[in-house]
Amino acid sequence: MRKLMAGCLAFVVCFGGSALRAAEQDIVDTAVGAGSFKTLVAAVQAAGLVETLKSKGPFTVFAPTDEAFAKLPAGTVETLLKPENKEKLVAILTYHVSPAAVKAQDVVKAATVKTVNGQRIDVSMTDGRVKVDQANIVKTDIGCSNGVIHVIDSVILPAGESIPATADKAGIFKTLLAAAKAAGLVEALSAPGPLTVFAPTDEAFAKLPAGTVESLLKPENKGKLADILKYHVVSGRVYSDQALAAQNAKTLLGAPVAIAVKDGVARVNDAKLLKTDVDASNGVIHIIDSVLLPAAPAKKAAAIAPAPAAAPVQYVRYSTHGGYVAQPAAGGCPNSRAAGTRYVRR
Repeated sequence: MRKLMAGCLAFVVCFGGSALRAAEQDIVDTAVGAGSFKTLVAAVQAAGLVETLKSKGPFTVFAPTDEAFAKLPAGTVETLLKPENKEKLVAILTYHVSPAAVKAQDVVKAATVKTVNGQRIDVSMTDGRVKVDQANIVKTDIGCSNGVIHVIDSVILPAGESIPATADKAGIFKTLLAAAKAAGLVEALSAPGPLTVFAPTDEAFAKLPAGTVESLLKPENKGKLADILKYHVVSGRVYSDQALAAQNAKTLLGAPVAIAVKDGVARVNDAKLLKTDVDASNGVIHIIDSVLLPAAPAKKAAAIAPAPAAAPVQYVRYSTHGGYVAQPAAGGCPNSRAAGTRYVRR
């Protein structure tokens, strides 16, 4: 811990000197004037982000130098600058921008930094050097009128594949993906979202009673299967710290799941969180060790309540000689006019 704090202090001291100077130019004009961000500026123009980065902000830009872009595989930059790849270029550039002014002293204290892209950049310290993802920060706190620039030595890349594609690549969600396909939900899980998925592994599905998965995959059980899968999905990109702080989350099924630390283990309902914050282009995946099963929907009381039992019929014997005597009758009403006696239903 002391080593980490010492490294953080050195980082701020070394790079903070040029920082904090009042600046009159916005982020775009500052980058243009520096002369070492020609590729970045060209990319910002091609992505249609100039106006955004000249607006009030504030923003923090982790700015790759021309040398950083040159490290990418040959032809990558040229491909990204083509009009047909504008959406991908925007996703990459917005991953370099945080929607706040984050100074060096704040960066070193953070584990992650939120980006305009929606995903988070990981912050770490290696050999006294601060890294964002795999890029080293080589200069910090270049003040601009609408934010701050930190210079980095590599282009950082966000997750570029959808939730189903990310799950498929992981290789441990075969049953989940088969279920999503059978339920007709693959297209929805591939849409822009963003979505958060609590993803049971193949081992999690194997814990269900024998034959359960096979039964759910049958066409006639498509609705039930879809409900179970929707119970694993939350609207929005909800990272683990946000989920734990909220303590519950409303699922696409409508019913909430509870999120808490129990006995030192983070859980969703009773399922353990095995790994969290696996980014995808359209959301985030949290891996769990059990399948979440929603409570059976409550049926209308009239449909499930048994008909009330008929109360025993009682009759009152009426005597023409006066007086009433209560007398249960077993069966029908044995009216009799003998001896001036008749029975009337109470």
